[in-house]
This record gives sequence, structure tokens and C-alpha cells, in this order.
Amino acid sequence: MTNADIIEKSDILREYLVNYIPDFSSSISLEKFDGGQSNPTYKVTCGEKSFVLRKQPPGKLLKSAHAVDREFKVLEALYHSNVPVAKPYHLCTDTNIIGEMFYLMEYCDGDIYWDAALKTISSNDQRTAMYDNMNQALANIHRVDVNKVGLSDYGKPGNYFQRQLNRWIEQYKASELKPIPEMDTLYQWLEKNQPNDDGQIALVHGDYRLDNLIFKKGTSEIQAVLDWELSTLGHPYSDLAYQCMQLRLPEGMGKIDGLGNKNRHQFGIPTEREYVSQYCQRMNIERIDNWSFYLAFSFFRLAAICQGVAKRATQGNASNKNAAQVGSFVKPLAQMAHHAINE
Repeated sequence: MTNADIIEKSDILREYLVNYIPDFSSSISLEKFDGGQSNPTYKVTCGEKSFVLRKQPPGKLLKSAHAVDREFKVLEALYHSNVPVAKPYHLCTDTNIIGEMFYLMEYCDGDIYWDAALKTISSNDQRTAMYDNMNQALANIHRVDVNKVGLSDYGKPGNYFQRQLNRWIEQYKASELKPIPEMDTLYQWLEKNQPNDDGQIALVHGDYRLDNLIFKKGTSEIQAVLDWELSTLGHPYSDLAYQCMQLRLPEGMGKIDGLGNKNRHQFGIPTEREYVSQYCQRMNIERIDNWSFYLAFSFFRLAAICQGVAKRATQGNASNKNAAQVGSFVKPLAQMAHHAINE
């Protein structure tokens, strides 16, 4: 079902949702968000109230990808924790309603930033506080008691990087449109340089970055952590390295703008070393060994995700109009991974 189809089926959607959410007693309107390469996301307005609908994309999907039911499960588990998330309302697994599985959650009317330098923020103190809150929220995610919140079965324990590496190599190969030697040598290096499993198991977000956070309007307070599609039980360093990887990206890579070679102190933003140190203090650990591996793995995974988006664009079922351009990021990301390895 295309994006136009779901909007045309708004009456059917309202008739379904009114059985679960009383607020849907009047007509509704749907507006697709521009962001979100993976699962199409819509603002649903009913009278004076607004919600967010996230659904699977149309067409044939890669195995285990676009699991909106897993997103809903983790939102339910975290809603009453110290991890800020949007309130989950309803999961629909019946694909006969709008054509794909979907869920409905709270609409958080806050600020989302795509520029890691936060240049639209006028105060260095506020930028410092925003990065400190990002760091704290990440530590809070990793300190969640998965048994207590009902997520003990949310992933396989142990050997996280081995399993993730195998998964992303498989998905990258399944999405490959043309040979990219830098990607081949990168995943071969990762296979040979995996650190020994240290036994750490935590809830991991899987895509923890600035543009997946909503800040309360005009403040440094995080209102909600978004996009839990890639969350699982895994190794906490994967999230930390993934965010630091994003901060290394240059400007101009689509909507993914990092800090590149910017002077972070000029903007009141901690260096990577300082940011990692803050995280270590919050997690009561002394340091993180094998940092280059975690960074390189993060670059590889993002490159594999970009390749998947580009593959879906050739099949006509990518959810973002700029999906084809994302494929051009794969090689540069692999090159940046090799730079991190050789530092």
C-alpha cells in the first residue's frame, strides 16, 4: 500500500481505532513526516488531539527488518521508566486494516535537531546541557533492568557483536547493487578483530543519535527518544560508539550532519574523549578498550543501512524521496571507518 493509499483509507483507520481509543470518534487527517527512511511515519490528527502512526513499508521486506511490533513492545516497557519515550497507545498486527502492521503512539510537540553543532541554539551553556542530557539518557537506557520491565526475552544474550556483524554482512550483501571494495575490506577487518565477549548485556537502542531525540521546546530537556526499530539486548558500547560515529560525520551527507573537524569547544560541545569519559563515569567503569573496533563497526552498520535504503529505492518501496541519494554515502562511510581504524 502506498502513502496515498493509507491517507485515502483514513475513514477505515478511524473506524478501527475508535474501538481501542475513544478519541477517534470524529474524522481524522494524516500527514506524512519527511524524516524516517525505514518505517513510514504519519501525524494523525483527530479534532484537537494528535498522535503518531508508524507502519511497515510496503513490498517485500528483509528478514527481521521493520519490526514495528518490537518498537511497540519496548515503548510499553520503558514508558514508566526513567528513559523518556512517547506514550504507546495501540499495536495493530492485522495487515487487512491499512495493508501493513502499524502502531499508534503519543505525538510529542518538541524540537528535533539534524545539525550536531546545534547552531540554531544561541547559548553554549544550553548546547553543553543538551549533550550532557543525551549522555545521561543513553546511560539510563543501558542501566534499565530488563528483567524488571519485561524485556528479558527481547534479544539473545552474549556474543552481540558476532551476531550483529553476521547480520549486517548478510543484509549488506543482500542489498548490494555494485561491488564496493572498501566495504569488503572493512567487514573482513571487523571479522578478524572482534574483541572477546566481556559478558555485558543491556538494552541497546540501536540507532541512538541526535535526530532521534525530541527536546522540549526551547530547552535542553529530552522529551522522548524515538525510533526503537533496531533495539535489542546487546552490548552498551555499540550505542555509544554509534553516536560518537555520527558526531564524526561531515556536513552535507543528506540530513546526517556531524561535527567533522569543527572545534567543539567553540560550540560548548564536549570532545569525543570527554563525552566517552562522562559516559564511563555514569556507568561506573574506568575506560573502554578496543574503541576503534566499536567505531568501525558503527560505520559499517550505518553504511549497510544506507545500502538497504538504496536497494529499496530501486524496488520503489523506500519511504523517503531522497532514498536513492543515500546509497552514495556507503563508500564514504566505509572510508571513514578505515580512518578510525588507522588513527
